[in-house]
Amino acid sequence: MGENVRNFYPAFFLVFLAISVSGVVGLNLWPMPKSVNYGGETLYLSRDFGLKIVGSNYTDASGILKDGLSRLLDVIEAAHVIDTNSTYYNHSALLKGLHVVIFSPDDELQFGIDESYRLSIPSTGDPIYAHLEAQTVYGALHGLQTFSQLCQFNFTTRIIEVHQAPWNIADQPRFSFRGLLIDTSRHYLPLPTIKNVIDAMAYTKLNVLHWHIVDSQSFSLEIPSYPKLWDGAYTLSERYTMADAAEIVDYARRRGINVLAEIDVPGHALSWGTGYPSLWPSSSCQQPLDVSNEFTFKVIDGILSDFSKVFNFRFVHLGGDEVDTSCWVITPHVRKWLREHQMDELEAYQYFVLRAQKIALSHGYEIVNWEETFNNFGSKLSPKTVVHNWLGGDVAPKVVASGLRCIVSNQDNWYLDHLDTTWQKFYMNEPLANITNPEQQKLVIGGEVCMWGEHIDGSDIEQTIWPRAAAAAERMWTPFDKLAKDPRDVTRRLARFRCLLNQRGVAAAPLTGPGRVAPVEPGSCYEQ
Repeated sequence: MGENVRNFYPAFFLVFLAISVSGVVGLNLWPMPKSVNYGGETLYLSRDFGLKIVGSNYTDASGILKDGLSRLLDVIEAAHVIDTNSTYYNHSALLKGLHVVIFSPDDELQFGIDESYRLSIPSTGDPIYAHLEAQTVYGALHGLQTFSQLCQFNFTTRIIEVHQAPWNIADQPRFSFRGLLIDTSRHYLPLPTIKNVIDAMAYTKLNVLHWHIVDSQSFSLEIPSYPKLWDGAYTLSERYTMADAAEIVDYARRRGINVLAEIDVPGHALSWGTGYPSLWPSSSCQQPLDVSNEFTFKVIDGILSDFSKVFNFRFVHLGGDEVDTSCWVITPHVRKWLREHQMDELEAYQYFVLRAQKIALSHGYEIVNWEETFNNFGSKLSPKTVVHNWLGGDVAPKVVASGLRCIVSNQDNWYLDHLDTTWQKFYMNEPLANITNPEQQKLVIGGEVCMWGEHIDGSDIEQTIWPRAAAAAERMWTPFDKLAKDPRDVTRRLARFRCLLNQRGVAAAPLTGPGRVAPVEPGSCYEQ
């Protein structure tokens, strides 16, 4: 395609794999939409295929829709060189463009935003235009991802075709929170690596990047209010400035993805004391953070104040897991404080978590805490708490029965660092298991797959995440009655989506085997 076409906004071409003409018959969309109807005609994308937004309430002043189209053009042209030889065109079957109507003029991205869309591609017309309707630009972006999978490169004609027209697709997500955790404390992840993960999330319609930024091992993020905190980074170069963080937030937002920032307190915080040793109970007993020191809570307040200027998602994650309180008991000045306040160590743990919650609330956040906080003192948590399950599959029913919201991430099925967990387990993990009350089901706001970083870095993160995270993504997007009851029924479709990810530059591993498996022998991508 010529440069004059590439640079003409809103001209664009979209291509990718949907219904194969190479012997594989079936619907190859991932994740499966809510409703799909299609026919048997073939359309050809016109050389001047373009975007029309006449009648839309959305003006795209910030360029989110334009950028989305440009990105899709880039991944398409990375796959094959498009000759667009007009001698092959059936001019009565030319698809001239895409007419997009977005009903909301607002492009603010926030939890619970309408992500639905309707996509129709007629097989006749003069001229023929595809139609995409969405309440928000973020629903429209999902529609574009689906449209890209309906297109295919023809190796004989060297042009883009849309098979099985006419198409009528009505779609919306099952859950509003569809997350992926990355961990930049155990190993530093460069910005391009994080952006690559975000791009692949958009392809799979995941919409929350949970950024576990700091932990015991390193404190890599700049905190202007307390600049010595990032003295706890591994090295001077393995750090993120606040401008870096803002760049990640904006990069994700323009792809319809929120960023959930986490500081894990009071445990998992040894690195904080590198710059501010008084945050440790003592130099010889360094975590959890010193509950008896007012400076501890001033630092938390400063961090969350700085967070609020960059991380504008409704929620902030305050951790609260795996707290070993023995340092509080054996450190003289902390033990004295406990006596004066008539607390044992468990009560001090509760005091710390609840005080951190109040600080977060004062900065306009709602809170996510790991499930230990609920297991130990659930009735004391703020009503604005979302309990993040991870230990097992039985906590979510208890959380929602108590009236609190829940995110499901049970480690036996949705922890990506568990390399022995197969994609089939990711696909079959049901967030609403053993929750039958419809009102309680609504309190499960979604799920999250977790890529803990002890054994991954920029060299292997993609093949550890994908395609297993994509299997979970369909579980979180597709209506329950459309999900396969047996993962064997979706193996072929997921294998083809894995190949699509590879063609888009995502290092997704084969399906045949556990996480991060390598191809075992020569063969087609579609057979792996």
